[in-house]
Order: sequence, then structure tokens, then C-alpha cells
Amino acid sequence: MTKVKFAVAGLGRIGKIHLNNLLQMDQVEVVAVMDPMEDCQEYARERNIPYITSTYGELLNSVEFDSVVICSPTNTHADYVEMAAKAGKHVFCEKPLDLSMQRVVEVLKVVEDTNTKLMLGFNRRFDKEFKKVRDLVGEGAIGKPHLVKITSRDPGAPPIGYIEKSGGLFLDMTIHDFDMARFVVGKEVEEVYAKGAVLVDEAIGKAGDIDTAVVTLTYTDGTMAVIDNSREAAYGYDQRIEVFGSKGMAQADNNFSDSHRLYNGQGIHGALPLHFFLERYAEAYKIEMADYVRSLVKEEAVPVDGKDGLYSLQIGLAAIKSLKEKRPICIDEIKL
Repeated sequence: MTKVKFAVAGLGRIGKIHLNNLLQMDQVEVVAVMDPMEDCQEYARERNIPYITSTYGELLNSVEFDSVVICSPTNTHADYVEMAAKAGKHVFCEKPLDLSMQRVVEVLKVVEDTNTKLMLGFNRRFDKEFKKVRDLVGEGAIGKPHLVKITSRDPGAPPIGYIEKSGGLFLDMTIHDFDMARFVVGKEVEEVYAKGAVLVDEAIGKAGDIDTAVVTLTYTDGTMAVIDNSREAAYGYDQRIEVFGSKGMAQADNNFSDSHRLYNGQGIHGALPLHFFLERYAEAYKIEMADYVRSLVKEEAVPVDGKDGLYSLQIGLAAIKSLKEKRPICIDEIKL
């Protein structure tokens, strides 16, 4: 069997996850890794990666491969995707493709012109519990959807240096929830109304961001969604989805390290939710990459394409505008 040859650009936390998942796939051969950090290069050497380099240009020009997985900093994504497409490589890229709508549109035009398969890393679509909710909605099990509720709260805020470069809460964190809001009911968003505050850390506010938010979305058919976010939940990583409809409701709750319960005179006690995204979505990352590899092998459409990323970015920019202007924003005000 001919294997699909992969390269990985960037070996931070998520890059390591994708690399290790690729190394476990029979249909895949990882032939190259790019990262400027010596410790990351050593990580690749320990896994017997044949070619290791510190620059993206060398990666594209010095070794043959079919697809690159881009896990480098956000401000490199658009350029790296464009360079890969022009070099005849398919691409899996972590979100977001860019923080500028215009730049994303430019890159997607190159992707289209070069017949490049581009998949964006919205891993939550591949979580079994969330996908089950999506399937139940699609099967009509809850009737006509009326309300979507998404809770997404991190166990702790990232460093201020990261927040300053991330694009802010809506483009860094909530963008996953915007994607899930579209995915779970298969509908498009028409209006966005966002409220936000700095309740966790004053330094986040000084950096120009918020750490707590509630966003109301209205879909084109009048269905509504409510998303709540926090950068810090004392009890761990809080990830829940609910869809309420005319015939019932479907929910996906948090994942826990175990299901024990202790009953005593002080109350009922159990395990905390899995600590953060690497643990909570470990299986989803495997399924996500396996589905991408399958799309290459079978020459099928990727399950999450560049337009999905573009629409989520559009919602995120509408949320930013809504927060600043203190009013609901029609999605058409954010031009594609």
C-alpha cells in the first residue's frame, strides 16, 4: 500500500498531538518536521523523523511529501497555506486561517485555483458526544430546533503575551463555539449580539481583551443560540452543548476522569471534568486527523473546509463589532 507522505510545521502542544497521531496511522509516513526550537527538533529526532528543519521554506523545497499539517503561530497560517498550495501540497491547518477576512478570501482563492485540499482544525466537530447531538438533531429526534446552548469555559487564562497576539477571546476561544453553533444544527447565522466583561484578571483588560462573555446568535430561520464563555473555571474545563426543540432536547455533558460518586453527610462528590483541551479532546484529535487522511486517500471532500473557517471568523468579527458598538450586528455588515 502506498502511504501518504506528511510534513508537520510547528511542534508546540497541538503539533505534538498531531504528529503522534499521524505516527500511529498505517496509511501515513511522516517524512519531515519544521520547528525553529531546538527542543522541538529533538522531540522529532526521538521519533525518528527523517528530515528536520528550522524554516518553512526549507521544508517545502528540500523534501517530497503530499500534505503538510500547519501548527505554527496564527500569524503564519495564511502565508504557509498559500505557499504550500502553490507548491502542490495539500494542507491541514489549525484555526484560524487568519484574523483578516480579506486575507482569508485571498488564500482560499489560491487554494481553489490550485485544487488544494484544505482542512481547518475545528476538532470539536469530531468529539463523539457533540457529534451524537448533531446526529440526533439531523435525524429529527428533537423535532424542529428552537434553542442551542453552548458553554465553553477554560480552567485558566493563557499568558498575557499570548492574549495580546491571539485576536482576542472571540477569535481565539469562542470561534470554536461559533463553528459548533453552525455545525450542530446545520444552519447559518444571521445576527450576532455580544456582551463581555473583565471579571477574571484585570491584566486581560489592560491587554485590550475580555475574559467573560455571553453571545446570542440568531439563525436565518429565527432559531437562536446562546454561548457563554469564561477564561477561568475553578472546577476545570467546562464543555457542554444542548439543543432544545419542538419534540425534546439533546445534551452533551462534560467528560470526567472517572464516574465514581461519594455520598456522605457533607453531600455528593465526584471527579472534576477532564482538565483541559488536550485531555478532553484527545480522541477527537485522532478522529479529526484520520478523517483528513481518509479524504486524501479516497480523494473525497474534507469534512471542514476553508469556508467553514471563513464563516466562523465572520461571526467572530461580528461579535467584536457588537461588543464595541453595544448593539446586535447583522452578519452581512461583515463583508466577505
